[in-house]
Amino acid sequence: MTLNPDHAAVFSPPAPGGRFAAGEDPAKRQQILAGAKRVFMKMGFDAASMNDVTREAGVSKGTLYVYFTNKEELFSAMIEAERAAFVAAVRTALAEHDDPEAGLYEFGISFVTHMTDEKVINAMRTVLGVRDRMPVLCQRFFKGPENLRTIMRDFLERHIAEGRFEIDDIDLAAGQFLDLASGSFFKLRLFGSMEEPPSRDEIERVIRGAIRVFMAAYGAPRHKTD
Repeated sequence: MTLNPDHAAVFSPPAPGGRFAAGEDPAKRQQILAGAKRVFMKMGFDAASMNDVTREAGVSKGTLYVYFTNKEELFSAMIEAERAAFVAAVRTALAEHDDPEAGLYEFGISFVTHMTDEKVINAMRTVLGVRDRMPVLCQRFFKGPENLRTIMRDFLERHIAEGRFEIDDIDLAAGQFLDLASGSFFKLRLFGSMEEPPSRDEIERVIRGAIRVFMAAYGAPRHKTD
């Protein structure tokens, strides 16, 4: 699990002598979050305890509580780190392509592969399971200050400015591509109707079809897919 520097907590620099103040060591925080991820993914939120996390992360209970005051705060930090890392990876995938179809393809493959992965599905189920107790967490996880829709919107705005798309309602178009790309994979996986992630061939087939539909609707005349 990788913390995105744009979303990770801000830590104070090491004190003289190279030591961080209590609760300020990013490597130790990362170690705890990695252990917490393994515990929550294996046991679920309700069954997991802070003691389980201390054992899995290899830290003392005192150290754990210096960084996170309770299980809810720890779970929230883990989910936010996971979400931010994936969002950063997808943003990078889109930014690397000047060809809109190539960008949509890379985005779609990354998006569907990630969203149908067993660990991600389990995390989604866990988040949904605590939505009544932790509604802010659910809102942050699924909407967030920066999420897939905002990244897609930024991508579309760049290519509109460069004359590659003709789109009146960018928010609508961004949501439409996400729906086209995910097909029925995500819902089937989330609710247990599809036990295994789709194959790479099947993901590519759906993404290529999504791009054809999207480009036919929104591509500028010289970029439209026949």
